[in-house]
Amino acid sequence: MKPSETYAKWKILQQKIAEEFDADEPDLKVVLFLIGVQELGKGPGKYSKRQKEELMHIATCRLLSEMGFYELEGLDQDGWPHWKLVKPVPSFAMMEQELLLKSLAIHYFEEIY
Repeated sequence: MKPSETYAKWKILQQKIAEEFDADEPDLKVVLFLIGVQELGKGPGKYSKRQKEELMHIATCRLLSEMGFYELEGLDQDGWPHWKLVKPVPSFAMMEQELLLKSLAIHYFEEIY
């Protein structure tokens, strides 16, 4: 996907999420949090700061698994998914990394909806 296409689709995704949750347009961190909650499968709830960070990590691993960087190891006793790094993630500049995650998030939501 070209950067301009990613930015256009990202804007649409932000608007859809904002409408669904009757909120402001989410940034990447909020979208990662939502994906993490979806992947955890326990629905909305109260999460500590640490758990929110873990949910964003789950989302990042889930998204990067589409490119073969991570694979799901399984769930722990509390039902939280754990991912294993299977090949090193290349170093990206911050903007490249953000663009990649946005592109993968767009694809994730396109598959769900």
